[in-house]
Amino acid sequence: MAECLQYSICPASAYNAFEMAKTKNSTFEVTCPDCSAILKIDATTGLVVSHTPAPRKRTFEDLEMAAKAMREQEERTESIFRQSMGAEKNRADLLEKKFAEALKNAKDAPEGKPLREFDLD
Repeated sequence: MAECLQYSICPASAYNAFEMAKTKNSTFEVTCPDCSAILKIDATTGLVVSHTPAPRKRTFEDLEMAAKAMREQEERTESIFRQSMGAEKNRADLLEKKFAEALKNAKDAPEGKPLREFDLD
């Protein structure tokens, strides 16, 4: 609804109908190509008089399919939670290894001031 009403009339699709309806009726209906809503537009002013939202599509055919989808969603979230718990358990070991590697690299690095790009010129 907000997409259609952000303009005074529905964009491109309503223009030709608007011009034709100016001479015939005081209002006309246009179907929004984006959301399939029906807009009633005043021919003289070009403003939206009323808006009928598109009918909502059913997500599930019956209650059994909805329950099945909820169970599958719960299984997915449980799986993701188990994976994140495993990653957290191994995180301390991983951080210790990264720290040891960085410490080793720091000890192997030459001492002194680091060179900058313009020092090489």
